[in-house]
This record gives sequence, C-alpha cells and structure tokens, in this order.
Amino acid sequence: MDPCPFVRLIVESLALKLPLATKPAGSGVYPSTTPCYCTFKIKNFPSQTSLLPLCSAASDNAYPPDSTASAAEFHLDAASLRRLSGKPVTLRVSVYMGRMGRTCGVTCGKLLGRVHVSVNLDGADLRAAVFQNGWVKLGSELEAARLHLKVRAEPDPRFVFQFGGEPECSPVVFQIQGNIRQPVFSCKFSADRNARSRSLPTDFTTNRSRGWLRTFFGEREKPGMERKGWMIMIHDLSGSPVAAASMITPFVPSPGSDRVSRSNPGAWLILRPHGFSVSSWKPWGRLEAWRERGPIDGLGYKFELVTDTGTGLTSGIPIAEGTMSVKKGGQFCIDSRFKDSTLSLLSPVRGFVMSSTVEGEGKVSKPVVQVGVPHVTCMPDAALFIALSAAIDLSMDSCQLFSRKLRKEFWHDEHESSFL
Repeated sequence: MDPCPFVRLIVESLALKLPLATKPAGSGVYPSTTPCYCTFKIKNFPSQTSLLPLCSAASDNAYPPDSTASAAEFHLDAASLRRLSGKPVTLRVSVYMGRMGRTCGVTCGKLLGRVHVSVNLDGADLRAAVFQNGWVKLGSELEAARLHLKVRAEPDPRFVFQFGGEPECSPVVFQIQGNIRQPVFSCKFSADRNARSRSLPTDFTTNRSRGWLRTFFGEREKPGMERKGWMIMIHDLSGSPVAAASMITPFVPSPGSDRVSRSNPGAWLILRPHGFSVSSWKPWGRLEAWRERGPIDGLGYKFELVTDTGTGLTSGIPIAEGTMSVKKGGQFCIDSRFKDSTLSLLSPVRGFVMSSTVEGEGKVSKPVVQVGVPHVTCMPDAALFIALSAAIDLSMDSCQLFSRKLRKEFWHDEHESSFL
C-alpha cells in the first residue's frame, strides 16, 4: 500500500507581551491580566482560534512558557498541496483582547494587531520546515507589544480509504490514491437482535479476560426497546476475516426517555484475529456511544485501547472522547496533538492516528478514513481502523431516538445465528 502525501502546518509556542500598565494608565496601555486570544486564517481554509497566554518577562529575547499543545493545525491533503504549490501562502494571525465569540456578526474582542507569516509549502511533503520562530512586532498602536509564535510544517503521509456504500449495506472498501480507487477490503454486516451471544465468537473470551468483558454486557434486556447483536466483519481480498466491530453492550433508552444516555451507553468491541483459528479473536479497542442532551443534539463517544496488564486483568486506555452534531455529522479523530484530544499520558499513541467522516442522521454515509502511516505495518492493522470507522458510523444509527424506526437494513437477518 502506498500512502498519500499530507502536510501538517502547525502554529505553536504562543505568547503575548504587552506594555506594563502604569498609574495612571495611559491610552493604549493594558493591564497584564487582560484575557487575550488570536485567530489563524489561511485563504480557503476554516479559521481557527486559540487562547493567547501572556508573558511577563521584560526582555524581548525571553522565551515564552513551554506548551505541549499546538495552538492551531492545518491539515493539507494532496489536492491542497497541488493548489498551493508555487504560490505564496500567507498565514494571518489576528490578536484580540477580551471575550471570544461574536455578537450580531461582530467580533466581541478588541483587535490589538495582526501578524502575517509567509509559508512556502513546496517540498513540505518530503521534509520538515520552520517558517517563523521568535518574537515579532504585533503591528498595532501598541509599539511595545510583541507576539511569539513558531510556525512549522512537517510531512504527515496517510493511507486513505473509503467505504463504497453505507457500512450496514456490506460494502467494498477502497484505498484512494489520487484518482485511483483500488478495492482492499470487503465488509459483512449482520444484525441479530434475538441473540446477544452471536456478537462474539464462541472461544473469544479467555479465562483471564472474561471477568472484564462481563462488566460490559450488563443485564439490560428490554424486548422491543434495544438495539443489539450488530456486527460488521472486515475481510481482505482473499476472503479471510482480518478485523471486526461487535456490539457487546445493547443500546437501550434510559428510563422514561427515548434516547441512549451517557450514564447508560451502548458499546462496541473492535476485534483482531488471534492465533491461527478463524474463530479466535482478541480485543483491540472499545467504543462507547450515547445521545447527548443540550442546545445542540449530539452523538457522544469515547474510545479506548484495550490492553493486557500482565496481571490477568484487561484494562482500557482512553484515546478519544467528544461529541459531534447528529444533524450535520462530523469527524471522529484520534490525534494526540488535536485540541480536543483526551489521550492518556500512558498511551503509546503519538501524533495523528486516524480520522473518519461521519454523516448526520438520515444521510447517506460512505465514510472516508485516513490512517497515519506509522500506525500501519500490515493490512490487518489498517482493517482495525476500518472496523472502528464502521462502529462510529453505525453508532449514529444505534443512538437514533427510539421513537423513530430504523431502516430495514438493520433488521434483515434477525433470524440468522451464524457468526460468519
């Protein structure tokens, strides 16, 4: 498998230095406790916003406080790189004082100044480059104001896949390389609401992990008011199963409600083959999903890696947690440098891992999956991310309000009993 070129344009090491306030404070002089933020904009890309820490050091050469998180990241795919190749690219950084947000279309904060950084992306898919690193004048009425930032680009090649149809329709999965679409996996979806045990192979649970798995099943039987037994199996081109997503905890409405609540989520196991038997599997990850309440109706999710502690117990390491709009859909992402990442410090995951598109409720979904090259050593590795992508996409349906009826694809084989 050959990856597609991607580049991450990263803005980090932010700090702002303002003139010290004096008594009485003159015009254009602000106290150091004033909250500030900045926006980042590149033409034809969505604007990003980040809080801006203040630096109290008196020297222009003072380095800003260390920060492990980037303030903004722009992910450039092959099409974007071609569009921007050979052209001057300007990153505009606007610094504001005051409250973030907009009122009646007008920015709430007071603009203090702007900085423009010229970026040359030619060859950025092959080698890292730094375009700015240090203090610069803010270019405002505050002559002593300084902004520190580091702007750099690094190659971030990724494998790109796309489902040929909705996961519940058992589609083929293609690898995308430019205009080339090559089939690499096939999917088999099954739904048996009458048999909870069919969700897992008969020899899946070992003695030392059975206790951990039992806690995820729960006794939550409500005939006619649960969604269970869903599974999607991923096969390679030879027809061998290489990954699976199995619903291990039914999705049921909370008492007196027609929605799956955060306090009682449904769950999936992402499985990988174990040993030489086609019916022997071990857990790789666990995904929980629920329906969020609030001003924006959302699909909540939490994903964790499943690890063997070596003490006879199996535990989970949080990898990603978030909410996406039920109406508009969104993107499921695992990225240690993403602002909303909840990666544990104990996690072996670093950098970009994967992303998957999820369409809103009722819309046709053909997920596009991107996987970072360092996380794929063989086809079965990629298949795990395909299975995870299918699980989060199917969670949009399994968390649908119980007052609505699911499409027939989710009930077509309720009398089947075989795993494969």
